[in-house]
Amino acid sequence: MNGNDDMGGRAPAGARLGAAAIMLAGLAVALPAAAHPYHAETGFTAGLLHPLTGVDHLLALLAVGMWSRTPRHGAMLPAVFLALMAAGAACAGAGLVLPALETSIAATVLLLGGLGACAPSWQRRVPPQLAVVVVGCCAVLHGLAHGRELAGMASGAGFLLASGALMLAGALPGARVRRWAGAAIGAAGLCLLAGFV
Repeated sequence: MNGNDDMGGRAPAGARLGAAAIMLAGLAVALPAAAHPYHAETGFTAGLLHPLTGVDHLLALLAVGMWSRTPRHGAMLPAVFLALMAAGAACAGAGLVLPALETSIAATVLLLGGLGACAPSWQRRVPPQLAVVVVGCCAVLHGLAHGRELAGMASGAGFLLASGALMLAGALPGARVRRWAGAAIGAAGLCLLAGFV
C-alpha cells in the first residue's frame, strides 16, 4: 500500500462504505420475506437471474468470494461452495426439507460476512479444513432453498454460473474494502436474522 491509501483515501472510503452498510442493512430489513421469491420460469435465463433476486444469497456469495482471497484458501472455497450448493439443490429436489431453513440461511449471511470482515492475518490462521466445513455447510443450506425454486439442468447451469460470477466479484476488491464490505454483509445478515426470529 502507498501513503495515499493510508492517509488521504481513508475518510472518504470509510464514509462511502458506511453509507453502503446502511443501505445493505435497510435492504435486508425491508426484504426478509422476499429473500426467496417463487419462480415460475425454468431455463438458463431464469437460473442466471435467480441469485440476483435474493439478497441473502447474493450477499453470501460475495462474502465467500471475499474470504477466498486468503492465501491458504485460494480458489478452493468457491469451488466447494458451488459443488455443495448443487448437492443441496439435488437433495431438495429429492424431497429433503429442513425446518427454519430461511432463518438458517440468514445466519449464514451473518457468519460469512463476519468472516469476510476479519483481518487477513486472522483468516490465514483458520485451518483450510475448517474453512471448507464452514463454507460447505452454508452452501448446502443455500442449495436446499434454491433447489425448491429452480427445476431442470438448464436452470441449474445458469444458477451456478451466476453464483460463480458473484463470488469472483467478491474476490476483486482490496483487503480494506473487503473488510468493510464483510462487516456490511454481516450487519445485513443480522438484520435478516432479526426479521425471521
